[in-house]
Amino acid sequence: MEYDIKELPAVRLAGLRYKGPFGPGIGEFWREVFTPWQKAYNLLDRPTYGVALDNPDTTPPSETRYDAAVEVAADYPIASPAIESSIPAGRYAVAAFEGTAQQMPAAWDELMKELHSAGIAAEGICFERYSADGVPDPTTGIFKADLCIPVT
Repeated sequence: MEYDIKELPAVRLAGLRYKGPFGPGIGEFWREVFTPWQKAYNLLDRPTYGVALDNPDTTPPSETRYDAAVEVAADYPIASPAIESSIPAGRYAVAAFEGTAQQMPAAWDELMKELHSAGIAAEGICFERYSADGVPDPTTGIFKADLCIPVT
């Protein structure tokens, strides 16, 4: 898998938390919970992020956490049920992904294996970054995202 090493700035996020098995449930959470919340708060024109807070290989499926979030300004008032979080500034491997939700786990696995084999994967937050104008194709379900993993 091709990737670039980039210095990314810190990002403040407002989002909603999903807890449960990774997989189709996350897509349903985006469609049925996060996107309606994002629309209600007029936050559709901003980059969005999917942040995996737990490793699904070492955390029981019922306990894995994932935040669907949107980038907000420092002075944006974050109100319940949303939670505030952030992506720390740092050095990340960034790989462009284009495909369906069903193809994303394999892309993550491939990128993780490659970075671990190269000995450059670092501890920290792994996330998906979606552009403000990125919308899945309604016919095919194909979408674009950057897969971002901290590196040394």
